[in-house]
Amino acid sequence: MTTHRMSPKAAVRRLATARLISITGGAAAYTALMFTVYERTRSPAWLSATLLLTFGVNGFVAPLAGAIGDRFDRRRVMIVSDLAGVGAFAAMALAGDPAWLLALAFVSAVVETPFWMASAAAIPNMVEPSELSWANGLISLGRNAGIMVGPAIGGVLVAAIGPAWVFGLNAVTFAVSAVLVWTVRAPFAGERSDATEHRGLRAGFVFIARDRVLRTLVLAWTGLVFGLGLVMVADVPLVEHFHAGSIGYGLLITFWGAGSVAGSFAGRYLNEDREPRALFLGTALIAVTTAAIAVSPWFAPILVVALLSGVGDAVVLVAEQGIQQRRTPDAVRSRVIAASEGLTSIAFILGLAAAGIVLRAVGPQNVYAIGGLTAGIGALVLLPILRRPSEGEPADADTVLAADPQTVMAAEADAATAPAMELT
Repeated sequence: MTTHRMSPKAAVRRLATARLISITGGAAAYTALMFTVYERTRSPAWLSATLLLTFGVNGFVAPLAGAIGDRFDRRRVMIVSDLAGVGAFAAMALAGDPAWLLALAFVSAVVETPFWMASAAAIPNMVEPSELSWANGLISLGRNAGIMVGPAIGGVLVAAIGPAWVFGLNAVTFAVSAVLVWTVRAPFAGERSDATEHRGLRAGFVFIARDRVLRTLVLAWTGLVFGLGLVMVADVPLVEHFHAGSIGYGLLITFWGAGSVAGSFAGRYLNEDREPRALFLGTALIAVTTAAIAVSPWFAPILVVALLSGVGDAVVLVAEQGIQQRRTPDAVRSRVIAASEGLTSIAFILGLAAAGIVLRAVGPQNVYAIGGLTAGIGALVLLPILRRPSEGEPADADTVLAADPQTVMAAEADAATAPAMELT
């Protein structure tokens, strides 16, 4: 029996649809989880623990998840990951105690992690290099559209029918996502003749350490995500400070998601030359808008600022992912993505760990001021990648197009005379 491949754009659109469906359910479930935990404990420390055991889990499991994405068929990895998510959220629908909810949420985060590493690594194999930003932007659009509508749905459903139903419905969305990924007929991996050069869990970390631009990205994100860890814990107390309730919290995330959708649309028009500048400007926008929340006397302006922050976040993610994918060969791409996630997750975890103490000390709006400061530091760190190389400056051996190992090998042969390339 002959298996017919889909067109590259059709494959990407189907993956984006899968992300839209599962992220919508996931964002609704996250809203339900945060409000359920806060309602039953009234404790910022429990909110920090919730974020640590969900968003913070990447730092612990990303290296293994990346190795899975490079070692096994990425399409199967994504399907199995989705089906495991079905089981985790179905169990959450039956749990009532906050401790059990957190334990099952942790399990769901662990089993979902391989999906993200495999998906991001597979995209460059489905499209031509000139269409990579378009593909990343479309996948980001599906993700951010789900973030936009999911929290609002979650806030309404929590108030109307309770969190257990939200968790159960999310299990269904993961099942639908698994079916959609199963129907994709496209290459999820590229040529790997250089696979023996990138062995073990540490291969992704080694590759980043040898690449100046990837090192700069990780360093910049360290400051950004530390502030993000603080700010995410402050979201619910901020809404409570303005007496906006669960619907207000859903609107806050929804407005941010709307901005992310707009930013994802813009990201589809990036290219290799525009990505560094977009990365810097997007990070600067995040810094300004996050700090602006600290001085707003009303809740309505915060929604507008959250929308602008979402624009910056989406542009940054599309640009960062494109730069990372273009500079990494397929054989080690999942592990490079995982190593980057793991390293920045350390800063995120530190932010979450400090959030409860900082929130009690300075209040939710001042936490946003700190988040804006850390994002601003990240933007400054990114400035060096904006410099174009001098005429005739040789290329970095690690700067390659995705799935082009022959280029890698040729570049490495000249490594002794090839200093690090400035990103163009």
